[in-house]
Amino acid sequence: QLQLVESGGGLVQPGGSLRLSCAASGSTLDGYGIGWFRQVPGKEREGVSCINTNGARTNYADSVKGRITISRDHAKNTVFLQMNNLEPEDTAVYYCAAVPPYVLVQAACETPGLAVYWGQGTQVTVSS
Repeated sequence: QLQLVESGGGLVQPGGSLRLSCAASGSTLDGYGIGWFRQVPGKEREGVSCINTNGARTNYADSVKGRITISRDHAKNTVFLQMNNLEPEDTAVYYCAAVPPYVLVQAACETPGLAVYWGQGTQVTVSS
């Protein structure tokens, strides 16, 4: 049974940076693509960035392109989301999720329902 745990969230000022981690246990992440999603109260969960099984393909939401980088470390069984130049609009609970390998990264980011495992989420608050 694959378990995912997010960490690295917190309070940061506009323009600041955070690195979120998604650590897996119970099984390897090698057979899954990974997506980062975020959600604010009253709104639908939206895809932020996704990465395929070997890290060769990535996808980013238009709102975060140029500010966020997704990566994975297979040896550590962990996926990262480096967030720079954060904006108040980035405030949300951030979730990581595992998706089947046959799902293309763009489809994974656009369709949260395709994910099969989810973490508990980590709060990111961008405020002065």
